[in-house]
Formats: sequence, structure tokens, C-alpha cells
Amino acid sequence: MGAAATYALGVPARATAAGRDAATAAEYVDVQLLNIADLHGFLQGAPGSNSVIVGNGGHRYTVGGVAPMAAHLERLRDGHANSFFFTPGDAFSGWEFDAAAFADEPTIEALNRMGLDFATAGNHEFDKSPAMLRRHMEQGIVFPVEGRDTSFPDSSGRRFHGADFRYYSANLTWARDGLTVLPAYHVEQVRTADGRELPIGFIHLTALGSERFPGSYQPGLATLDEVATADRYAALLQGRGVGAIVLSVHDGAVAGADFNSGVDPSGPALDLALRVSPDIDAIVTGHWHTRFNMMLPDPDGVLRPFVEAGCYGQVINEINLRLDPLTGEVIRELTVSTNHPNTRDIAPHPGLQEVVTYWAGQAAERDRTRIGRQSGSFLRARNTAGESTMGNLAADWALWAGSRPGDPENDGNVHPNVPAELAVIAAAPRVGQAVVAGDLVLDQESGGAVTFGDAWRAIGFGDPIVSAWVSGQRIHDALEEQWTTTESGELRFAPLAVSRNVRYSFDSRGRVGDRVRPEEVFIDGKPLDPGRGYRLAAPSYTLLASDGYPSLSEFQEPYRHQRDFESFVAYVRETAVLTPQPTGRVTAVNASDAAADVGAVVDPPLLLLPDGTPVPRPEAAIISADRPRQSGAGGRAPC
Repeated sequence: MGAAATYALGVPARATAAGRDAATAAEYVDVQLLNIADLHGFLQGAPGSNSVIVGNGGHRYTVGGVAPMAAHLERLRDGHANSFFFTPGDAFSGWEFDAAAFADEPTIEALNRMGLDFATAGNHEFDKSPAMLRRHMEQGIVFPVEGRDTSFPDSSGRRFHGADFRYYSANLTWARDGLTVLPAYHVEQVRTADGRELPIGFIHLTALGSERFPGSYQPGLATLDEVATADRYAALLQGRGVGAIVLSVHDGAVAGADFNSGVDPSGPALDLALRVSPDIDAIVTGHWHTRFNMMLPDPDGVLRPFVEAGCYGQVINEINLRLDPLTGEVIRELTVSTNHPNTRDIAPHPGLQEVVTYWAGQAAERDRTRIGRQSGSFLRARNTAGESTMGNLAADWALWAGSRPGDPENDGNVHPNVPAELAVIAAAPRVGQAVVAGDLVLDQESGGAVTFGDAWRAIGFGDPIVSAWVSGQRIHDALEEQWTTTESGELRFAPLAVSRNVRYSFDSRGRVGDRVRPEEVFIDGKPLDPGRGYRLAAPSYTLLASDGYPSLSEFQEPYRHQRDFESFVAYVRETAVLTPQPTGRVTAVNASDAAADVGAVVDPPLLLLPDGTPVPRPEAAIISADRPRQSGAGGRAPC
């Protein structure tokens, strides 16, 4: 990998010095590729210090927002007859409330207006279901309820009609039959000076293991090896006479802080770039929220672009390919790639500014819309046993969510939907982030109104509730995993909230690993049977051990339900009146004994950006999860 750094070039990145004269090489066919990565629905602009990026010489740029981006795109496209604008994934599954609260339809409207030509499916495009992507986001089909869940009026007053572009992935398949969920590749046509058409092929890849990420957890899907898949389709395209091939991959790397060069690269996308077929002429990446622009050698030693355009609308990458008008092949030595900062020092595009302003107003109205009522306050403040009214509410919601009937549009499942018998929520997890995000404080003046925004912000970071079979022994072991001992000898307590039909006690004097007796755990009044299987509901984050309870990861026949934001809003709507329940589900035995030690509860730290503003909750959950780091030294976990 160290050798790869030798090929990191400056601004712009050129395959050879001949690339300096590429613009005047009139005998070739110019093709412009423009791409953005990981927009995540940030229409107004990147949050906090993500709005500042560093370029050559340490120059800093304030960036972000689709209104300036549209203006930059107009400028970049000018004079280019063969121009394509695309994204290597995670355009939606919005983390900005303005987009997320409206089923990410605002993001699609913005991309439509900017003229996005096509998109690679990232992991977050599957944060709901394959049907949500194919049937709603692409085709505009309503589900389930128009104007409540999807299909909101857009800035023009028309109902959402879907994307004016298509999504692709060559390596995301149905587990049941191995068929791709989306088209694997596609071919665009470019025109020569004499009016003929030349094909250019695009292969699309989704990050390996996306179906097992907490947000995009889809038991019915699988991902194939990236290099083998790309090579297969590169050979197919070559066999069909396609001489120019681009790989758009939702997987990334880290290559220094300068957005327009690359230093000491590492990561899975680098490994792919150095190994994948030499028939591929350019590699566009995403997923890691990093920024780099460089040339790397293919397996034959010929240079090709290897780029990533940051996240949240920070950067627009431009690759200029020159095609031989007779063969349609890329003249590699004339290839040029540049990362353009999406600066805000440009007059915003009026059409896109209209979109941003409209959805900001709609979001403010939706935020204050009443969806239910509460008769008392739900607080995260815990008693000695680690129990709280807010934790109990979350566990009761999880049981409700894990007992819901199946949704025909929730097509990423492969196992039957068996209703949950109990639920657990990590109220203060060992690692990662807590799905409980805030309190629900009674507002006397409004008569105890619970608004959409109250519910949305109280619980969730974008992961689904999953119901699965877990043995009684593993449930007991998970309860024991609430206690750990630090290197300094301090006893830590990471309490799990349990649903209203569960009662258990623990011995405050017991050693770690021997505090809970199975016969003192009751589910619906019956003692826990270690040899029996129970249908357990919990966030995918917990079942995948992202928050530090590994015993629960040994589950079977999982069924994915609705993701937390939308699910808790639905729970409040259906419940109508939220009433705090008495504590007492958990009892700390011998707590007053002189030798007792319940353990110190440590709430997950609030992750902050360098400027002190909070990291978006979905991102904080991902980067702090208990999982192996895939990045090199100094890198960050992919999103």
C-alpha cells in the first residue's frame, strides 16, 4: 500500500503530462463524469465543521448545500456535449430532519432538479427495504399512507412521482436465489463529432456486507465479492464491444486530508482499485466520507483515476475521459480528474433554493404537528436498579414493534414474522450509542401534546427493530453482560430496559458473570427456561452486538420490522395516550448491604465534531459501534 502513495498527484490529477493538453485534443471524444458521494439528504448544507474542507496549501473552503451545488454543476457542464452526473451511493436515507421526516423524498426532488443521470445503491439506500427503493423512490408508488408516510406534495405542489434516474448494483442479490436486486450495470451513449454513437459502460457495486450493517440490515439479501463481480461485468461489457468502462463503487478508502490529492491511501476500495480488471478506466468511490483525487496503476501498470468526493455535498468530482472515435476506448494518458469544492461563494441556483426553502418550511410544520398525548413525563433518570420511565417506554415500544403484522413492502426478509414475546433496549449501552435519545417531558400548557418532532427526537438513530429466536440461556447471559470490570477495577453497569411483561432481580453483591439467576427472571410470570427459545425484539444495533451484548448476537430466523424513527412515531399515534408505568421491573437485591456494588452507569459520550457541534446521531451510532475498524491508522469507520 505504501507504493500506491507514489501515484498521488496534485491538482488536478492527470494520468500523464499529456493530460495537460487534453482539452485541445479535438481528434478525440470528450466525456465528462461528474459525481457526488454520500449526500445523506443534507440539502441545506453539511453539519458543523463538516462544512469546511482543506485543499492544497492548507486552504480552507466553506462548502455544502444543493443550491450552490446546482450552480456549480451548471458552470462545470457548460461546453460539454457528453456529460454524466451520478452518485456512488447514500444520496438519501436522510440524516437532516428536513429530508428524513418526509421519507427522503426532498432529496430525490433535489437530485431530479439537478439532473442526476443514475445512481449506485449504497448501504443506506436499503435502510427501509428493497421495495422502498425500487417501488417508491424509483417509481413513486404510494405506501402505506399518502401524505402521512410517503408521497408528500413537492415544492411544485405535485405529489411525489419518484426518481428521474435509476439505481444499480451488480453485487447486491436476493439470498434465496442469487439474482441481483437491481440492474448490475448499464451503458450510456456518447456522440462523436460526426454524429456517431459510442458506448460507455458503468458497473455498480454496493459495500460488501451492507445487508448486515445495523441500518441496512436485510436478512433476505446478500452481497457478492466486489473484485470478482466487477471483473465479471467488465469482461461482459468488453465482449459486447464497450471500450470505455467506469466502476462506481459504494466502498471507500482514506488518503489524507487534502481533498484534491491522495496521500498514503488505505482501505478496501484501494485494494479493489489495485486488483480490479485493467479494462476498467476509472474508479469512483464513496461510503467512507473521505475526499481524495489521485491516479493509481491498474494490474497492468497503467494509471486510472481513483476518487472519492467526501460527503454531505462537500465536493463535486469531475473526471474527463478522452475516447478514441474509432474504437471507443479511453486514451488513458489524456485522463484528468479534479475535485471541485462545492463552495457557497456562488449565487445559489434559484430552482434548488426554492426546493430547500420549501422543505425547511414543511419540516418546521411537521415538527410541531400533534400525534398523541402523554399523561406524565418520561425521563432517562435511573433508579438504583438502572430502571427509568423512558427506558421502560422504549422497551414497551420495541415489544409492540416486534409484534406487528408483516408489511408486504418490507421485502428484505426471508424468515416468517413470528410476534415477539419480550423486548430489551440498551438504556446505557456498554459501547456505541443509546437508541433512547431524549426525555419526553410533560408540557402542561399544551395538555400533554406529543408532537411529531418530540417523538422523532426521543428514540432512534435509523435502525430497525428486529425480532428473532434467542435461547433462554443467551437472554440470561446478556443480562449478566450488563456488568463489566474496568482495567482499574471499577464495576460498570450498562442496564438493559425490559418490556412490561418481564421481571428480574440481580444480586448487588454478586461477582461479574454471576449476578442473575435464571429462576429469578420471569417472562409473563413464568421463570426463564435456559433451554427454550424465545422470540426477542430489540434494535438491530443490539442484536448485531454493536452496543456490547454479544450473547444476543446468537439469534436465529430474524425478521426485520420498521426502523426506529418511523416506528416510534407510529407507536405514539396508535397508543394515543402515553402513560408512565411504575418502575419495579428490575430489582437490585441486597443493595443496602455494606458489600453491595450495583456498578457505575456511564452514559455514551456525545460525539462532537471539531467545532463542538454534535455528530449526526445516525453517524455517531455507526462510528462508535463495537465492530472492527476497517480503516488504516488515522482513518475512520465507514458510514
